[in-house]
Amino acid sequence: MQDSSPASPQTDDASELELTDADILDAMQHISGYLDISTEDFRTIYHLAHRHAMERLLGGFRAGNLMRIGIEPLLADLPLDQAAKALVRSGFKALPVVDEKNCVIGMLTETDFLRQLKVDTFLELLLSMLDDGFEFQHRCHETPVRAAMTAPVVTVTQDAGFREVVAAFHQHNGRSIPVVESNGRLLGLLLRKDFLAAYHLPIT
Repeated sequence: MQDSSPASPQTDDASELELTDADILDAMQHISGYLDISTEDFRTIYHLAHRHAMERLLGGFRAGNLMRIGIEPLLADLPLDQAAKALVRSGFKALPVVDEKNCVIGMLTETDFLRQLKVDTFLELLLSMLDDGFEFQHRCHETPVRAAMTAPVVTVTQDAGFREVVAAFHQHNGRSIPVVESNGRLLGLLLRKDFLAAYHLPIT
């Protein structure tokens, strides 16, 4: 059963906008009174203020603060038909696959199922099933999770900061990342939508 109430995070770094002299001069014109400051001084103040703001907003973020807990992972030898049922029960689009020590060795996603069924989308699968001559060529009950899972898998530790999590999500198109201990043991699941929503970023 998933824990659907992730804690609010605190957080580490984000790109700042590079100001031009025209930007600075325009801003200075909107400040009443006389300013004895150069554009270079203004730019320095901006960089320092931005760094301070990012540290205040993002410096305390850790992946462990935002991860979903209570994840029921899949075992590599589990047949795909049973794995599909577990995936539906979980409410997630993907689940971690672990070994006998609960270390993450892969990720099983809805896309992995589509790949096994040799279609690109669920709509394509539905249209195929509506065809009178359609019959499943793939025997899911005879195929173990290890044969379909995505591996190696991108993971982050519970102490991963903002920039590390962003980099991890950029490494793959998945909707979630397993959060692990330093030895690879599963702790939880960090959902892309939770991460983006926490910082009011557009969800793609």
